[in-house]
Amino acid sequence: MCGEDPSHAMPWLPILLNERLQTGSYCLPVALEKLPPNYSMHSAEKVPLQNPPIKWAEGHKGVFNIEVQAVSSVHTQDNHLEKFFTLCHSLESQVTFPIRVLDQKISENKLEHELKLSIICLNSSRLEPLVLFLHLVLDKLFQLSVQPMVIAGQTANFSQFAFESVVAIANSLHNSKDLSKDQHGRNCLLASYVHYVFRLPELHRDSPKQDPRYHTYGRTSAAAVSSKLLQARVMSSSNPDLAGTHSAADEEVKNIMSSKHFHEELALQMVVSTGMVRETVFKYAWFFFELLVKSMAQYVHNLDKRDSFRKTRFSDRFKDDITTIVNVVTSEIAALLVKPPKENEQAEKINISLAFFLYDLLSLMDRGFVFNLIKHYCNQLSAKLNNLPTLISMRLEFLRILCSHEHYLNLNLFFMNADTAPASPCPSISSQNSSSCSSFQDQKIASMFDLTPEYRQQHFLTGLLFTELAAALDAEGEGINKVQRKAVSAIHSLLSSHDLDPRCVKPEVKVKIAALYLPLVGIILDALPQLYDFTAADARSGKNRTNGSDEEQEGTSAINQNVALAIAGNHFNMKTSGTMLSSLPYKQYNMLNADTTRNLMICFLWIMKNADQSLIRKWIADLPSMQLNRILDLLFICVSCFEYKGKQSSDKVSTQVLQKSRDVKARLEEALLRGEGARGEMMRRCRAPGNDRFPGLNENLRWKKEQTHWRQANEKLDKTKAELDQEALISGNLATEANLIILDMQENIIQASSALDCKDSLLGGVLRVLVNSLSCDQSTTYLTHCFATLRALIAKFGDLLFEEEVEQCADLCQRVLHHCSSSMDVTRSQACATLYLLMRFSFGATSNFARVKMQVTMSLASLVGKAPDFNEEYLRRSLRTILAYSEEDTAMQTTPFPTQVEELLCNLNSILYDTVKMREFQEDPEMLMDLMYRIAKSYQTSPDLRLTWLQNMAEKHTKKKCYTEAAMCLVHAAALVAEYLSMLEDHSYLPVGSVSFQNISSNVLEESAVSDDTLSPDEDGVCSGRYFTESGLVGLLEQAAELFSTGGLYETVNEVYKLVIPILEAHRDFRKLTSTHDKLQKAFDNIINKDHKRMFGTYFRVGFYGSKFGDLDEQEFVYKEPAITKLPEISHRLEGFYGQCFGAEFVEVIKDSTPVDKTKLDPNKAYIQITFVEPYFDEYEMKDRVTYFEKNFNLRRFMYTTPFTLEGRPRGELHEQYRRNTVLTTMHAFPYIKTRISVIQKEEFVLTPMEVAIEDMKKKTLQLAVAINQEPPDAKMLQMVLQGSVGTTVNQGPLEVAQVFLAEIPADPKLYRHHNKLRLCFKEFIMRCGEAVEKNKRLITADQREYQQELKKNYNKLKENLRPMIERKIPELYKPIFAIESQKRAKVNSIKEYLQPCTCVSHGTPLGKLQPKGNRRYSEGATESKGRADTDAKSHYRSSDKIMNQTKNLFRDRAVKAQELILSQGPDGSFTASTWSGT
Repeated sequence: MCGEDPSHAMPWLPILLNERLQTGSYCLPVALEKLPPNYSMHSAEKVPLQNPPIKWAEGHKGVFNIEVQAVSSVHTQDNHLEKFFTLCHSLESQVTFPIRVLDQKISENKLEHELKLSIICLNSSRLEPLVLFLHLVLDKLFQLSVQPMVIAGQTANFSQFAFESVVAIANSLHNSKDLSKDQHGRNCLLASYVHYVFRLPELHRDSPKQDPRYHTYGRTSAAAVSSKLLQARVMSSSNPDLAGTHSAADEEVKNIMSSKHFHEELALQMVVSTGMVRETVFKYAWFFFELLVKSMAQYVHNLDKRDSFRKTRFSDRFKDDITTIVNVVTSEIAALLVKPPKENEQAEKINISLAFFLYDLLSLMDRGFVFNLIKHYCNQLSAKLNNLPTLISMRLEFLRILCSHEHYLNLNLFFMNADTAPASPCPSISSQNSSSCSSFQDQKIASMFDLTPEYRQQHFLTGLLFTELAAALDAEGEGINKVQRKAVSAIHSLLSSHDLDPRCVKPEVKVKIAALYLPLVGIILDALPQLYDFTAADARSGKNRTNGSDEEQEGTSAINQNVALAIAGNHFNMKTSGTMLSSLPYKQYNMLNADTTRNLMICFLWIMKNADQSLIRKWIADLPSMQLNRILDLLFICVSCFEYKGKQSSDKVSTQVLQKSRDVKARLEEALLRGEGARGEMMRRCRAPGNDRFPGLNENLRWKKEQTHWRQANEKLDKTKAELDQEALISGNLATEANLIILDMQENIIQASSALDCKDSLLGGVLRVLVNSLSCDQSTTYLTHCFATLRALIAKFGDLLFEEEVEQCADLCQRVLHHCSSSMDVTRSQACATLYLLMRFSFGATSNFARVKMQVTMSLASLVGKAPDFNEEYLRRSLRTILAYSEEDTAMQTTPFPTQVEELLCNLNSILYDTVKMREFQEDPEMLMDLMYRIAKSYQTSPDLRLTWLQNMAEKHTKKKCYTEAAMCLVHAAALVAEYLSMLEDHSYLPVGSVSFQNISSNVLEESAVSDDTLSPDEDGVCSGRYFTESGLVGLLEQAAELFSTGGLYETVNEVYKLVIPILEAHRDFRKLTSTHDKLQKAFDNIINKDHKRMFGTYFRVGFYGSKFGDLDEQEFVYKEPAITKLPEISHRLEGFYGQCFGAEFVEVIKDSTPVDKTKLDPNKAYIQITFVEPYFDEYEMKDRVTYFEKNFNLRRFMYTTPFTLEGRPRGELHEQYRRNTVLTTMHAFPYIKTRISVIQKEEFVLTPMEVAIEDMKKKTLQLAVAINQEPPDAKMLQMVLQGSVGTTVNQGPLEVAQVFLAEIPADPKLYRHHNKLRLCFKEFIMRCGEAVEKNKRLITADQREYQQELKKNYNKLKENLRPMIERKIPELYKPIFAIESQKRAKVNSIKEYLQPCTCVSHGTPLGKLQPKGNRRYSEGATESKGRADTDAKSHYRSSDKIMNQTKNLFRDRAVKAQELILSQGPDGSFTASTWSGT
């Protein structure tokens, strides 16, 4: 371009070439002159020759670079799509052959082949243009699948190719990671296409509709190939502009093929597909099912078949194809389910797609036909699957979708008579035929509550759903809990939808709907043992309720007979399913969790509320007593299930769940981030630099939660106050509604039971449910109705209640009395009226008023000890109201009843006085337990009340986690029960009173009923509680054993079960025996594994000084504190508590343990002296206390030491250091029913400095011996003790003691014995040090040899320093006892050798000055040596003849070594053989 005018330079590029956009990079030549007029039709490289010729820059070379990118919704910019659309266009419009496609020309003869190739190659298109033109591509393919073609005079069929291309495209779109999917894994593009875009392909019909026979490709013979094609434009093969000649055959083909429909063709292609195409079709079955359904709906709409019979809407062959599809898909689901678990998700998706497909078919096709498909599905799946949980789960998911149909009720014929049925918008022939089945009125009432074959036939879908629910509840195996939850949730959702359905608002409609679900009641009753026990759950969570379980199960708790016995814990435990469950065969059920049980209970109550009440009453009247008891058990569970928890409870639960969820998420993230294996590798890759797919994982998720892509799971728990208030309101309304329904059911049962012989047991069950409802938090509305029912029950059946239901009446008294303390005036007035009627009826109609008085008194005592919301003032008002009732009751004024009521109320007021005192010490646990102990002690002659207070104490201890003391309270209660049982029954297997409990605790003897004022158990009202039975005794002992086990006293568990096992054996209760022995095995295993690892209590002496303490002044106690409690901890606790009581400036803690001189104390202050004490045992006791447990159990004596000097200082030099050992004896042995026991005796022993040294050296020697003999050897422990004995830094300790006390012989002869004893202690100490050094030599490793040499060196040095002092003996201790003549000395020496190693039998016997001569043995023959023995010796031999005979064998058999004889000088100056022993 040099030298030329650049303003005339002109490159160009035609935008279209062969009808395609030109895109990409180009290097164009530049023209330097004006371009010719037609330049845009040619490219710059191929411009025809011009005249004059065009002048080009650089000789027509490419000098101008350009890149073209197209943004177009018209041009595909993809070769495969371009070819496909071009060929389709050639079929749809008049074109002249050959046509140009890309760079090739296609003649009419090759059109069919090229079109098939282009269809096949569509899946090879780039994803972006394919997505942009997806709707057009699919429309064209669907048009080709049904539009018949005649190309070049030949029929062409593209159905199979078009279908396979659609399948391939669907697969590509689903596999693309760049395209979005919905929550069900469906491609959003395909879903939107089906929903918004798809329409039936338009068919060109030039002739009227002929015979609607179904002819398509793949089904007919080769001779009828033309019948597979759709109508097409027929043109001349020679001249495309001229119309061809149509023959009669062409007309026939055109007429026949015009009958092809898209839904039929699509179903056919799905049936005949094979290989990978079939697998892909099933994998993405939802898409093809949606296409089928929409095409069927449009077909019905377009042909105006909505009013025609469903059976005639679609051809028989199409129905056959649908049947085949359902069968094949079901087989595919079963095949996937038997493969590895990763395939299960795919099977679940296909199963859901099939369910929605049949769901839609119910609105389009004959419903009888669809029901058959459902039946075949269920049967086929059952035949091919062996895994029951998986099978039930798949069928449940399938049925859950079908049952959500808008016409579900009509489909199930929920109406009782055909003439009352709502008109179905799309009635089917099969539905009309089935409506003539027998109505409910023709059935027996009892069968209406059972899942009978007739029911399943008449109510098809509901029958299937109930069948699956029953199978799920009865099934066992892994994962069945999830299946059960799904089954119950499906029915719960159905009933919820009915309740919200505006079509079902009318009561008469709800009655019919409830009748449809009546068999569910029978299923729930059969599943009663599997229901979650809300009463046991409340007891475990610490709720102050009476219903408890003696065994805690993980996860869920079953209703079992043990609940009735468990009894074990709270006095007023409710009996649960006693009558019903005892008759059930033993089976290991899969227990339902709380949410599943709650949903099932809601379904049950909804049915009971909306069902025809007259029908319910007739049903109840026909039921046997066992079934009625089951219903009552179910109602009992319902009461606890729907208890109102309150707003605070909801808030607390939300906080706990949120915290738990956060903790679990944090642990999971930490585990993933630190994990090994595939998960850890995946996390590390995601966190690798440059990985932008997971930006939230590039940092530690635990600390960078704001970067995560998911919403925090518990954000919904952070609710506003308004939302919490609304939830509390709904919860309260639900609780009231549920309990009112339960009350109505009980009224029905009461009415039905009036004519039954077994009304006594039924009334007991009704009363049990009512009392349970009173124990729960209830609304005033319900309580008003409940108390009214109770009063009616007492007035009508009071005699039976007081005679047969003694235990229930005791519970009732407690509940009513509790509501007498309510803050609500309405509730208090109702409770007062009920309690007064209870007392009045027991006085007038029966002779049980004494028993009722006892029960009311015990109830109040129990409330005082347990109820946290107990209000004393309101209760006093209620008592005054009851007193007013008795004074105004004119009918009773002539009887002793008012006087007895007044006496009872006086007793209740005295108990309330104790309550006031207990409230004063609520923050002082020790004083509170002392007060409760005194109250219990005051009821020593009233076993029922004492038992109640012992249980109150046990509950208080349990709340403080003092499990051992709580167990002891129950042991005392059990001993009390055993004491009175022994008066009533004489059975060898029962404990013989409290004496049998001595092995558990020596304190139990205080429960002995030996006083003169002890009540007889035969007296009315005495020992009438449920605990004074064999089952009650077993319940108390079992709970005590559980608490002992929790407290770590496993040996005591064994002693407790020694009393339980004979009772269980006598009753042949082998199930309980199995459980008992399992617990014993666990206890023994714990003893073996945790023996020295257990930590028992720590003990402190606490003394109180000062008038501010009142009764505690100058009192001393031994406190039992939790293990590893340090002195500063208890000191801080007591100082802080009493500082709050008296003022911190008036409380002072005495720091030392010296005796307190009260005259030196400030009278205006309160002083506390706290000293650590250790259990103290005499030497003879240590023979029986061998194990670690025995040294920490049954403790009454404790010791603490106080160092002092004679000058008054606590510490001094070794020769000045004295020590005072103080031994305390407590009134009772630890552990006891309280944690502090008063000191009743104190003994003091003062040790001299030398005795202190002897004790210290003995302690060091014992530490060495323990370290040496430890098995297995502990090298670290041995080296630590050894270092403290011979180490260079500490060996001055033992050495200094020796130098102080052993360097010189004491001047005082009284210290000779102590001197010698200390010398022998050092001798043993140095010997143990040598053994320890040698053992350490065998235990050390190679790198510790220098350390061993250093230890050896220090040991030898210490030994050498101690040798002179150890070998120095006191001459006075070694003077010869016998005067021996010179000529016989040798023989007498032999006698001395025999004497020295032996211990004389008669200690302290004066030997005098014996001078035996000769070497004869000490025997009767010694008296014959008159000439050679002195007279004194002869007389001594005669007097000690018996002693010598006893020692003769010892002299003869022992090997003699040089020993030292330790003698002490008697008062007369002679020596006594006090200790003839060798060391």
